[in-house]
Amino acid sequence: MHTTAAIAREAHGDFTVEPVDLAEPRAGEVRVRIAGVGLCHTDLIARDQFIPIPLPAVLGHEGAGFVEAVGEGVTKVAVGDRVVLGFSSCGHCPRCEEHLPSYCREFPVLNYAGARGDGSTAISIDGTPVSANFFGQSSFAAHAVTHERNLVRIEAHDVPLELLGPLGCGFQTGAGGVMRSLACPAGSSIAIFGGGPVGLAAVMGAVVQACVTIILVEPFAARRAMALELGATHVIDPAEGDVGAAIRAILPDGVEFAFETSGREAVVETALASLSSHGLLGLVGVPPRPESSLSINLASLITYGHRIHGIVEGDSDLQTFIPQLVGLYREGRFPFDKLIRTYPLAQINEAVAAQLSGECIKAVLVP
Repeated sequence: MHTTAAIAREAHGDFTVEPVDLAEPRAGEVRVRIAGVGLCHTDLIARDQFIPIPLPAVLGHEGAGFVEAVGEGVTKVAVGDRVVLGFSSCGHCPRCEEHLPSYCREFPVLNYAGARGDGSTAISIDGTPVSANFFGQSSFAAHAVTHERNLVRIEAHDVPLELLGPLGCGFQTGAGGVMRSLACPAGSSIAIFGGGPVGLAAVMGAVVQACVTIILVEPFAARRAMALELGATHVIDPAEGDVGAAIRAILPDGVEFAFETSGREAVVETALASLSSHGLLGLVGVPPRPESSLSINLASLITYGHRIHGIVEGDSDLQTFIPQLVGLYREGRFPFDKLIRTYPLAQINEAVAAQLSGECIKAVLVP
């Protein structure tokens, strides 16, 4: 069929919105009419070749929409179903069998390669294949062909489907990082570094977990204000001085948990230094360079029993955690819609600029 997609043609360049051809779904695949797709930092680092997907490419991995067609053997969804599109996983490796699909043995190949396992792609322009299958979906488009396993059916019809796509990555990463990966217990303390979509989802997750002290470190004033509205107990502007000292002024012994979303080495080191004895640091931020590394004092790490946990997708099991977040939203306990501003897909470059400048927190593109 003919449809429309946003194409990444060069690193650091603008997206171009163009007509494309989309193949019919194969066995195990599903075609979804996209109602909305979140704009995520991961899409931009793929465009800019930190993730070296071949260009040109159709990116996008936070889609939500309606099932339009199913391939042979599909039983999980039917035409007309409302769905959120998540990441790809194999379903049979040890981590998948432990319900930790974001640590799937095949995760890089299934999500970053830009093609199916046989090297084919469902998207072409004038007969020439274009990289697709990004996170198994490539949803910067009016339609996407995805895999049955990627899909989560949304039973609740009273939630705005076009806003649900970010639950498939950014929001589940932040919320899941606190609720699942760190599993912060009630009454605990946490410092969250970065108040973008992932960091603010972490704030909401910390509120759900009943953390008693929730500190957000964020340079943008509007995002600090949003964190307080969402339930943070303290906010810190890193431009005002020593962040570590500011955290210790609130809790002299340090925080039990820290959650770092920027990927910047100096911020990670500050987060680690803010921990109390036996504290746990969760890392979700993509570093600025593939070779980025940390300098860690091993004696201090051992003496204070500090722990570091790398986190992918908030340790989420799509089929259970996304419905849990939808349920929390319906109860008014996970108001992620406060973070979202919608843009037409044709204005994707304006949305990128607005999100990078801090003008909006989370852009959702509506075809």
